[in-house]
Amino acid sequence: QLIFKHYLPDFPEEKCVETSGIYTNGVFDSENPAPLVKVGDMGILELWHGPTAAFKDMALQALPHLLGESMQVLTHTDKVLILVATSGDTGKAALEGFKNVKGTEIMVFYPEHGVSTVQEQQMTTTDGANTKVVPVTGNFDQCQSAVKEIFGNPDLRDKFKEQGIAFSSANSINWGRLLPQIIYYYWAYLQGMDSQRVRPGEKMNIVVPTGNFGNILAAYYAKEMGLPINNLICASNENNVLTDFFNQGVYNRNRPFFVTSSPSMDILISSNFERFLYEVSGRDGSKIGKWYHDLQDLGEFTVDADTLAKARKAVTAGWASEADVLRVIQSVYKEYSYVLDPHTAVAVKVYHDYVRESGDNTYTVIASTASPFKFAKTVLEGIEPSAITDDEWTNLRKLKEITGWSIPEGLQGLEDKETFGLDPVRPEEIPGLIQKVYTSKGLGSSIQ
Repeated sequence: QLIFKHYLPDFPEEKCVETSGIYTNGVFDSENPAPLVKVGDMGILELWHGPTAAFKDMALQALPHLLGESMQVLTHTDKVLILVATSGDTGKAALEGFKNVKGTEIMVFYPEHGVSTVQEQQMTTTDGANTKVVPVTGNFDQCQSAVKEIFGNPDLRDKFKEQGIAFSSANSINWGRLLPQIIYYYWAYLQGMDSQRVRPGEKMNIVVPTGNFGNILAAYYAKEMGLPINNLICASNENNVLTDFFNQGVYNRNRPFFVTSSPSMDILISSNFERFLYEVSGRDGSKIGKWYHDLQDLGEFTVDADTLAKARKAVTAGWASEADVLRVIQSVYKEYSYVLDPHTAVAVKVYHDYVRESGDNTYTVIASTASPFKFAKTVLEGIEPSAITDDEWTNLRKLKEITGWSIPEGLQGLEDKETFGLDPVRPEEIPGLIQKVYTSKGLGSSIQ
């Protein structure tokens, strides 16, 4: 509540109180929406107890409240069309947050072969009157670029404005996504103090598995606000463009794209990295503009030595291979009977590498971003490969039987639900599809 009030001075206090209340109103599956669990010497911050079993719920349950109040503050009477590109978890969390919310329409785009079976079923079974889900024959970066181009097209914005429609986003390019994420890092620290793992004022490390750099950027903002953080550790999968940047000072997207077991991190163009560079470059907009023009035109950019030094001072980076992910899932389960999803396994591997290389034994919080049941086949491959079947829904039940963990409520019975997804489109067809659905046929009508 205090953090909302700090960043939203135009909002009435009761709206900040109301928005804060989402974390205790029964939407999350426990009284503690983000418990800090002791696993060996690590603190695992479980951010996946919301309705879609992913960390995106922590922000996307709040965003509709923030967007609605913003429309009132700005006396905005148009309907809002929320366009979302997703690599898996954001899509369903956004759909669930905005489903049947008055004054909004939402369309989600995801890479057709770039999300898990469970993630796809979660999205396509959303039955809101204002929700639409579209597979794209491309990767996440192509989905995200297409949506960004729409936001940056003044002619298209004007055309929709004439129809009484304004654009918005539920991706982390929207500040309303980042703000709630700052809060749970403070909550992690308070839990660490409560359990006496850290003393008041003592610093902790935070490891974040990230592709779009939003989750770790929220931790960076928390640190800049005064939260006692010693080091932020950026964990990547085989799409390790961020690791290479922190090692070399070169951001280069001209590289192979890998489809991995941690699809929410299968990203080569990290949207929020621009915001981070803005901070560590001394808020030099001209530098940022040049670098990102180079990225668009050449596929890469190189930062100056001073900016790189400040970036490295703020963040350490590492990455994990697919083989590393399975080894970590296996070892953590064998030693602690704790079940990691592939994204969190990436973070744990990078954490162990960091401790071995640095000798830094500061108490460390690992941001756990998804329930292992969303990636049951991969988790079983690490824990008990002989149990794997060709049916992902059977794999969920097998994982439950083997571990004794409960399947999250939002994932139960998914395989039997009716699906509502639209036909696949190519990335370049996205603007035309949006116009077809929301202008020529009228807002909210569906394709026949």
